[in-house]
Amino acid sequence: MLPYGRQSIEPDDIAAVEAALRSDWLTTGPEVDRFEAAIAERAGVEHAVSVTSGTAALHVAYAAAGIEPGDEVVTTPLTFVATAAGAALHGAKIVFADVDPATGNLDPAAVEAAVTERTKVIAGVDYAGVPVDGTALREIASRQGALFLEDAAHSIGSTQDGAPVGSLADLTTYSFFPTKNLTTAEGGAVVTADADLAARARAFKNHGLVRDKAVQRYPDEGPWHQEVHSFGLNYRLPDVLCALGTSQLARLDAFVARRAEVKKAYDEALGDLEGVDIPGVPEGAAPAWHLYPLRVPAERRRAIFEAMREQGIGVQVNYIPAYWHPVFEDLGYQRGMCPVAEDYYRREISLPMFPGLTDHDVERVIEVTRKVVAG
Repeated sequence: MLPYGRQSIEPDDIAAVEAALRSDWLTTGPEVDRFEAAIAERAGVEHAVSVTSGTAALHVAYAAAGIEPGDEVVTTPLTFVATAAGAALHGAKIVFADVDPATGNLDPAAVEAAVTERTKVIAGVDYAGVPVDGTALREIASRQGALFLEDAAHSIGSTQDGAPVGSLADLTTYSFFPTKNLTTAEGGAVVTADADLAARARAFKNHGLVRDKAVQRYPDEGPWHQEVHSFGLNYRLPDVLCALGTSQLARLDAFVARRAEVKKAYDEALGDLEGVDIPGVPEGAAPAWHLYPLRVPAERRRAIFEAMREQGIGVQVNYIPAYWHPVFEDLGYQRGMCPVAEDYYRREISLPMFPGLTDHDVERVIEVTRKVVAG
């Protein structure tokens, strides 16, 4: 079965991990500092906080934003549930806004209609690797006195008008899961240009511990002393995984380039199929394609999905609208709230997309897709 996504591990990655294993540090050591500095540089900001997953990154980012019960977070339903869950776990009310039918990204007009005086964060998701309209979303957030968070789990390596994803929002979160654009096995990061947001993120991911005597309440307790001033969790990414991430980051441009080649081949081969839509790209965007979201006739999507899997093409569907999950249904959210996102989901199939795809693999995917979709 040809998977829809897969990590790319080379000897340099293995050597980096082995070196970390042979060092004096397995966690919270020099490889963490090195990886965070490299991620911050790639994002075009001063601060990067590594964490244990993309989900942890969202939870940490919402903590840094000061989300509390009664606050509202406006976000998209066309995402993995973690984008909403990370805020809900801090007590926020999630307000879902609809998406742009061309890209699957959060529609600024829908966000404008959804914000209230209680809106604390607007959280856009770079669906499939395509950057959200950061200019519009940040402007709306600023007018409301809110923060703009960019869930860039799909899009490290993407740019908008030449600016890297990571520099476009108040807070940006990355995921380094194996299918993502680079991997640390499990892992993620929060990046920001704001020193205060970075400090709050770093505290929350490390139990809320305060070691700086200048701000401790009881600094004379002893040289071992540390305090917790606000609750946090242990989301520390270990040195071993950070070593893998730094090695992977050196090949990110090559990963992005190969993904673009695969995307172009799919576009050229599948764009003429009746009833099919290929992914759109906004002006000025240079996506690092994490997914290739093909849209097929809704009434045939399941049959197409099953037929392609039977022929060895490991397609996927991304994503079930977040509020369709029973956890949101039980809170009163109802189907039909975001019709564009729901239509996108009903038609979407993700074709294999990863740097290790050979030209032969791509030709095979195209051949099977054309045959199955054409009926």
